[in-house]
Amino acid sequence: MRRISARTPRIESTGIDLAPMLDFVLNLLIFFIITAVFTRELGIEVSRPGAGVAEGSKESKSLIVQIQDGGVIVIDDRVVDVRAVRANVERMHAVKPENGVMVVANKNTEAGLLVQVIDQIRQGGVQDISFGATK
Repeated sequence: MRRISARTPRIESTGIDLAPMLDFVLNLLIFFIITAVFTRELGIEVSRPGAGVAEGSKESKSLIVQIQDGGVIVIDDRVVDVRAVRANVERMHAVKPENGVMVVANKNTEAGLLVQVIDQIRQGGVQDISFGATK
């Protein structure tokens, strides 16, 4: 066995110690995982009625507002603009205040147009609104 004498110089390691840097990176990773904001898509799923609902609606005493393909709105077999829905509803409501309004929409009708029509009906003074779908 060889003895290490006091005269033998010691060779020191001159490499970079990566352990503190790896600890730091691991801590950052854990921090970002814990504090991450997981986004959830807000909204509701709307289930529209089937096509069979609108059958027999002609016999009712309600004013029928139809929303057809392409956003065409029909009231009493007349094509009207969305802004004219309120005036037609107010006229009907003045004659027969006990009657409601039935909105018959195509399955592919845009939800925004449907909401605009419903808002116009409510502004016309009718709160009794029923819904249907066309075949």
